[in-house]
Amino acid sequence: MDKTEALAVLSNEMAQYRKRSYGELSGLIGQVDAHEVKAASGVAYQIEIQVYWDSKKGGDLRVLGAVDDGGWRAFAPLTDDFILTPKGEFIGE
Repeated sequence: MDKTEALAVLSNEMAQYRKRSYGELSGLIGQVDAHEVKAASGVAYQIEIQVYWDSKKGGDLRVLGAVDDGGWRAFAPLTDDFILTPKGEFIGE
């Protein structure tokens, strides 16, 4: 798996979640967005994105994304995440 390409695909997917409001994201808790994205190279990457309460219900949200190519990397996918406060601010950025 081309790690650089895979992380670029994941970054693009995560960017779509960064545009969503706190309310929209909190509505996704308990759901898994699992889909396939084909990169410019033609490689198909498996993407999985989930939203969790970071520490307590009604508090900060953590959005976690993972990417793999369906091979052995599926056992140790590359990941990215961000934390959004109820005020719509990103933590640690």
